[in-house]
Amino acid sequence: MTDTFGDGDLDLLEVLPRLTRLSTVLQRSRLIERATESAGITVDRPGMSVLVILYTSGQPLRVGEVARRMQVVGPHVTRQVHELERRGLARRIADPHDQRARLIELTPGGAEAAERYVRTLLGWFADALAEWSADDRRTFGRLLERFATDLTTRLAALDDD
Repeated sequence: MTDTFGDGDLDLLEVLPRLTRLSTVLQRSRLIERATESAGITVDRPGMSVLVILYTSGQPLRVGEVARRMQVVGPHVTRQVHELERRGLARRIADPHDQRARLIELTPGGAEAAERYVRTLLGWFADALAEWSADDRRTFGRLLERFATDLTTRLAALDDD
């Protein structure tokens, strides 16, 4: 196929196998499972996602906000929160702006587990980027954020149609 998809500056057909390869390596490498094992955490993938979202937010969040960030429905997050609470990794607290609502926050043990997990992942990513220049790393981060945001927005618009 010789058609160029895009504006002529970038052959998107050449990008597609790279995206597929990245997706495959992330799935087949069991990245999340390896990171939880390496960090000594026995939480499943969805539970780890909740912990990381709470950890990176730096503040307690409502279940609906966690669900939005995970791109899942609220009941899915509620089940995960119940399990995290049972294990002493998260707890519900009153929302100071609405006493009828509850927020989810990490316990000290949950914050420590999430930090170990994040440090493990970031260490592996740093190793992969170790030979890159500082400018290349900054450019990569900026463009990856832009691509992820724009693609998420466009795919959400398709879901809305």
